[in-house]
Amino acid sequence: MASGSVPTALTIAGSDSGGGAGLQADLRTFAMHCVHGMSAVTCVTAQNTLGVNRVDALPAEGVAAQIDAVADDIDINAAKTGMLLNASIIETVADRVKHWQIQQLVVDPVMVSRTGAQLIDQTAVETLRDSLLPMALITTPNSYETQLLTGMPLNSLGEMKAAAAEILNMGPQCVLIKGGGLVADLQGVDMWMDGTSGECTVLRTELVETPHTHGTGCTLAAASAANLARGLAPLIAAQDAKNYVTNALKYSLAIGRGQGPVGHFYPLIKSLKSLAVTQ
Repeated sequence: MASGSVPTALTIAGSDSGGGAGLQADLRTFAMHCVHGMSAVTCVTAQNTLGVNRVDALPAEGVAAQIDAVADDIDINAAKTGMLLNASIIETVADRVKHWQIQQLVVDPVMVSRTGAQLIDQTAVETLRDSLLPMALITTPNSYETQLLTGMPLNSLGEMKAAAAEILNMGPQCVLIKGGGLVADLQGVDMWMDGTSGECTVLRTELVETPHTHGTGCTLAAASAANLARGLAPLIAAQDAKNYVTNALKYSLAIGRGQGPVGHFYPLIKSLKSLAVTQ
């Protein structure tokens, strides 16, 4: 890294017009980690805090052109993928990642929403599993995506560990199963497994009660990528990312009439609240 420069990270993801998730969340997360963010847009959504009204995919060639334009000029210290929408885009992203030899890739396999609705068709699921997951340094499936990939239940830490091992067999170097969609004692508990060392770690933080959780998955993956770009080891990158999301949930934004986003810029919110108290 040249003197005076900053780490860089590329998000390959969809646009959220409401600003809570997608590449908007990714870029804010990169910035809050002092990482310069770059983007390749895969699809454009018309959405707000109440839901998604429309999704338009970009041509795969256009996605490739964006990645090529960035990689041809700027060193990419890390990258993360989000909503890739269809098999053609997924294949193209995998091809460009391989071509540009992007090593520190975080794959957020956006296939199922936090409410359990499948977002991409089965062909796209299989393409993501077979072409992109093997390129990931870290993959961050939620509980529904984990069950879709493995066909395995997630009712205990032992089952989470078994599912993580199954996903590692698909090729990624590390897997972080997110437990935000689980219930009882497993809610918010994440399972980390390193395919090289075989290390298995349960990640816990305090549980934050808030209805405004939009963008948590994107934010966790983006923070992990930012931390990799800064030189952190994968497990430390993921642990720090989980802590960041927990704090962002504490300062989630009650905007709109539905589910608001997490507070990506919570340090600034804290500073403003402290300033208001002293005035």
